[in-house]
Amino acid sequence: MLYLNDYLQHLTFERGLSALTCKNYARDIELLATLAENAALEAIKNPQVRRFIAILHGRGLSSKTIARALSAWRGFYNYLIQHKGFTHNPVTGLRAPKSAKTLPQALSVDQAVKFVEIRGDDILALRDHAIFELFYSSGLRLAELVNLDIDRLDFTEGTVTVTGKGNKTRIVPLGSHASTAIQTWMQQRAQIEIDDKNPKALFITQQGRRITPRAVQYRMKTWAIKQGTNSDMHPHLLRHSFATHVLQSSGDLRAVQEMLGHANISTTQVYTHLDFQHLAKIYDAAHPRAKKK
Repeated sequence: MLYLNDYLQHLTFERGLSALTCKNYARDIELLATLAENAALEAIKNPQVRRFIAILHGRGLSSKTIARALSAWRGFYNYLIQHKGFTHNPVTGLRAPKSAKTLPQALSVDQAVKFVEIRGDDILALRDHAIFELFYSSGLRLAELVNLDIDRLDFTEGTVTVTGKGNKTRIVPLGSHASTAIQTWMQQRAQIEIDDKNPKALFITQQGRRITPRAVQYRMKTWAIKQGTNSDMHPHLLRHSFATHVLQSSGDLRAVQEMLGHANISTTQVYTHLDFQHLAKIYDAAHPRAKKK
């Protein structure tokens, strides 16, 4: 698509967005070109974009996915107006169809502990144990974990420094169980010949390459099946469980926001609904007036 490469260069070097974010922008903008059947960008008007929204909604895409695409299209046209002489943005004022809000799933404390405490002393089991403990200990996103380098860990202070969305850096606590598991893994890591491209990568394959997000997802599902736990186990489930359990114990929404790296506290507030569900179950089980006769 015309101007797409220029826009991606702008996102990378002027706005400092990550490679993954730029890849997502590119995919959404290429979707626009497909929907428009490669019509000239200047020829796309507001009614056409409304039709594109209807098409995507009809395909069963979620409101969140459509909203992300609209945001990418809107940003692209704003760039074209500022830098390429375009005169209008056909995405202005358009929103994705509303959909029912779904609460993120979370494991119980017992389920989370059972899952992350995998047993095994082979090199992959020790690596996976460290990965799962770190997810649950620090609430990292998948991309943050796979891109983590050794020098971002501070075992003395018990912290890990991660780079999240928008290249924002934050420092989060590193729990004692995660710290022990990681140090055990690092002893095994030292025996692997490391790929020169990522010499500091914390989590690597047996071939010495930085582990990929897909590999982490696959290993997590494999262990879930072995342990007879949630067969739909995925990294974000441990992140949600981390947030839910910290909030249940502390009640400190701001602290959870900081640890998760949410820009807006409204994003974190969904966990207050999960916390209320937890309290409601306790109430229903314990209060004499709540019990059904």
